[in-house]
Amino acid sequence: MNIVGDHAVHHLEHDAPLTCDIEALAGAVSGWYRSSPSAQQLPADTAAAVRAALEPPGQVATLALPSDCAWDPGGPPIGKVERPYPAAVPSERVSEMAQLLRHGPETVLLIGGPAFQEEGIRNARRVGNATGVRVIGDRVNGRMERGAGRPLLERIPYVIPQAVELMSGTKHMILAGATVPVGFFAYPDTPSLTAPPDCEFHVLAEAHEDVLMALSMLVEEISAPDDTGPLAPAKRPPLPTGVITIDKVWAAVSALMPEEAIVSDESITSGRAAMGMTQGAPRHDWLNITGGSIGQGLPVALGAAIACPERQVFAMESDGSALYTLQALWSMARENCDVVIVMFNNGVYKILQGELERLCPDAQGPESAAMLDLSDPALDWVRLSEGLGVEASLARNCEELCDQMQSAVQGKGPRFIEVRV
Repeated sequence: MNIVGDHAVHHLEHDAPLTCDIEALAGAVSGWYRSSPSAQQLPADTAAAVRAALEPPGQVATLALPSDCAWDPGGPPIGKVERPYPAAVPSERVSEMAQLLRHGPETVLLIGGPAFQEEGIRNARRVGNATGVRVIGDRVNGRMERGAGRPLLERIPYVIPQAVELMSGTKHMILAGATVPVGFFAYPDTPSLTAPPDCEFHVLAEAHEDVLMALSMLVEEISAPDDTGPLAPAKRPPLPTGVITIDKVWAAVSALMPEEAIVSDESITSGRAAMGMTQGAPRHDWLNITGGSIGQGLPVALGAAIACPERQVFAMESDGSALYTLQALWSMARENCDVVIVMFNNGVYKILQGELERLCPDAQGPESAAMLDLSDPALDWVRLSEGLGVEASLARNCEELCDQMQSAVQGKGPRFIEVRV
C-alpha cells in the first residue's frame, strides 16, 4: 500500500508547483488507486486501500491524500479490515483436470504463486508421482519455500532454447497459479511461447483463486499416495577455499546459512547456479525478482528484515542492479536490520551484455561495450556502503569471505561483503 501526498483540494485548481497527475503516474504500477476527497472520508478510503492491497493474489494499492486531510476533522474509525480470501475452485474443474493426468509425461503440471509454498510443491509432486505427469515450477516467483527436507522442484530456465527443450513433447499443460510460459524477450527466429505450438493449456487455478486448496483437491480426486519423490538432502557443502568464484560464493552461503533464513536474490547472471548450490541448505525462503526491472533486491531485503526481525536475511546483489536503490543500505543501518549483503561485482551490466550478443552478435565494438561498462571509473562499494552507515569489507579470497560472512551472521545489524567476480 502506497500513500502519496497531494495539495489541498481547494489549492489544486491554481496549478501550484508540484501539481501533477498522480493517478496517471500511479496507474502504471498500481492495481488500485483512489484520491481521498476529504478528511471525513479518509478512514473509509484507508480501509478500502488496505483491503485492495490484500486482494488475492496481492496488488499495489495507492491512496492519494490531499494535505487538508491533515487539519480538517476526520471521520469515525472504520474498525478491523477483514482480509479477503481467494476464490474457491469448482470441484468440476478439478475433476476435469484429473482426467488430463492420464496422458502422463505428455502433460505438465505448471505451478506458481502460492503453490511455491511447501504444501503446494508437496501436493504437486504427489500428483506427479502418482500419474507420471511432469511437475515444473514457473520461471520466477515472488516467494519459494525450499531447503533440506523439502520436495525438489525444477523450474523453467531463463534461456529460451533451454526452456523449449524442457517443454518438448508437452501436449497438455495444467496451470496451477502459473501463467502460460513466455520468453522474457523476443528474438529473431525464436518462439515467444516456450511450450510446443500444439500444446493445449488448461487452468486448474488462476492466481486469484485458492491454488493450494485446488492442488489438495486434485490429490484427493486421484487418491495420490503420500509420496513426493526425492527430497532435498540435508547436505551443506564444505567451506570453500582459495580463489573466489561465483559457485564458491554460493557454497559459502549454503554452508553458513542459519535455519529459516530469507534470501533476496537479485544476483542476475551470478545466480545461475544458486538453486543447485543451496538446495541442501537449512530450510529457508527464496525471494525472486519477478518482473524485468532491476534494483528491487535491496529494498526487498530491507522489507523482509523489518517483517521478520528474528530471521537472518541475505541480499544477494549485483553491482548494476544495486546502483538503482543504493539508499536502501542507509535504511538498513537506520533500522539495524540483520541483513548480509553479498555484492557480486563484475564491473558490467552482464545480463544486458548477453542480450546484446543474442540480438546483435556483431556488436562487439568499443562504443557498445562502453555503454554497459561499470568500471570506468570503478565503483568503490566498500566506501559507498560505509558512507551509508553499513559496515563493509572486500573479500579477496574464500577464506576471507567465509570469515566475514560468519562474523556477519553471528553479529547484529547489516553487513556488506563485496566479492569481485
